[in-house]
Amino acid sequence: MAKKINQFNLVILGTGGQGQITLLQILAETALREGYDVKTSELHGLSQRGGSVEVHIRFGKKIYSPLVSQGKGDLILGLEIQEVLSGFNFAKKNTIFLVNNYFVPILGGEFSKEKALEILKQLKKSLILVEASKICQEKLGKEILAGIYLISLASFKKLIPLKPESILKSIKKIIPEKYLELNIKAFNLAKS
Repeated sequence: MAKKINQFNLVILGTGGQGQITLLQILAETALREGYDVKTSELHGLSQRGGSVEVHIRFGKKIYSPLVSQGKGDLILGLEIQEVLSGFNFAKKNTIFLVNNYFVPILGGEFSKEKALEILKQLKKSLILVEASKICQEKLGKEILAGIYLISLASFKKLIPLKPESILKSIKKIIPEKYLELNIKAFNLAKS
């Protein structure tokens, strides 16, 4: 049996409708399945209108607070480029940013996609920019699967200390039957 980690702090950032709550449920179920204490939190903007949605998950031997403190994030998972910029305050020196190369223009927004990417690319080694929405749209016909693809990729690449087979079991438990086949395909797509 693998050595249990003391704690792991993950923040998922995106806009309403990208499935953050479902991803949070899958990750929490997976961490529980692997014997960790788990705490989660959801912070919503106007999620039904594409506003900001931020979810936190902390797991480990014993976790007391559901919120990831400033400077304590191990992994920042970004479903949309601009939203990730708000995650910088959670970063520490070795925080990994796993970011979907997906941009939602905001009316009157201060960033263009190019400007947001320019800021993100200052992260250099700690940034993993992935065409998750594009891959899921091209291969599966649904860009909404980008989140499942990204959490699966994080597991396969060992960016998160949860086993891929446990993530798959949690997907099968959490995702409704009518969407399950596509979500399993997104999981498998992240493996290749």
